[in-house]
Amino acid sequence: MARVARYDRQAALEKAVVLFWEKGYHASSIKQIEHALDMRPGSIYAAFGSKDGLFSEALNTYAEKGSQHLVGHLADYEFIIPGLQQYLRDIASACVPGCPAPSRACMIVKTLLEVSNVNEPIARQVNALLASIEHGLAEALEQAKAHGELKPEVDCARLARLLQAQIMGLRSFAQRDTSARSVLQLGDDMAGLLDQYRT
Repeated sequence: MARVARYDRQAALEKAVVLFWEKGYHASSIKQIEHALDMRPGSIYAAFGSKDGLFSEALNTYAEKGSQHLVGHLADYEFIIPGLQQYLRDIASACVPGCPAPSRACMIVKTLLEVSNVNEPIARQVNALLASIEHGLAEALEQAKAHGELKPEVDCARLARLLQAQIMGLRSFAQRDTSARSVLQLGDDMAGLLDQYRT
């Protein structure tokens, strides 16, 4: 008879996301991981193989949730570009000082800056996740162009790259000692840039 796991794997991963998102990879000690997941070291290693294994799965969980959020958000709009514009404003709203998220910076970008020169497997994973996000934005923009929302000459891949860079910049900017008003204005400005590409 198969042994039944005495923990909820998805719940454990979501707790790991909170810890790693707040503290980063290196600053999250095994003791902190044990406490956050309410699991013994042996159980953590049996379930995830290593700290790297746990972190990798937590990173994928974070990215998947973000991807689902974008798809779900756009599904609520008749037209894609207004949906994307509001999506940018919503990111800004979620990044204001005092926001309830573990960090105003994106977990993926924080990881890129923290481990890109010291942990090659995780760096490869982060770059793959960022490429996937960029691809998802490009697909949404291609749909918008096909529906006549964007000018025919718009390079959707290039615009997706610009949007991703803006989102990364916004979330990094929000880490500063700045006002909520400044962050929200930046979100509005980013959303407004899309107007120049519309038909």
